[in-house]
Amino acid sequence: MEILTFTKGLCGIDEAGRGPFAGPMVVAGVLLNNQIDELNDSKKLTEKKREKLFDIIKNNSLYHIVFSSNEDIDNLGISACIKSSIIEIKNNKKAKSYLMDGNTSYKIENVSWKIKADTSVAEVSAASILAKVSRDRYMKEIALVYPEYSFEKHKGYGTKVHTEAIKKYGLSKLHRKSFKIKALE
Repeated sequence: MEILTFTKGLCGIDEAGRGPFAGPMVVAGVLLNNQIDELNDSKKLTEKKREKLFDIIKNNSLYHIVFSSNEDIDNLGISACIKSSIIEIKNNKKAKSYLMDGNTSYKIENVSWKIKADTSVAEVSAASILAKVSRDRYMKEIALVYPEYSFEKHKGYGTKVHTEAIKKYGLSKLHRKSFKIKALE
């Protein structure tokens, strides 16, 4: 595995939970203090590896994590929530520059973007992991309140099990009402 080196003064930013039917979207910003081995896009790591790296990242960085609720997403839209989260990260973590994973900087000053930055830039990989683990932990906790939806298994994404639960029980308070679910139409 390639070791991603860190750049002093760079804040990497990434999100988790853009596409699920339920739950929050989480955006994290990370400035690394030290080199951390084994970083990669959170989706390419096992849950066990992400959990291990989560504490290592937190102990070796300055970071800020922002949750946008399903209500925020329904009322404002995904892009507005991401933009607001990036601004909050900038206001809380001063850096020389900011790099967002993806294909837009949302026209925010001093924020650049790079497609697949989470696989090539250590700070963005670290942000990817903090965002994903934070969101997954939240979905596991909320599954105790809504056991009929099995959120602990699919984390709110559009699996067959999740779709069948929505058909049987309807939408919970955690579901994104603005999302069109083709399987339910």
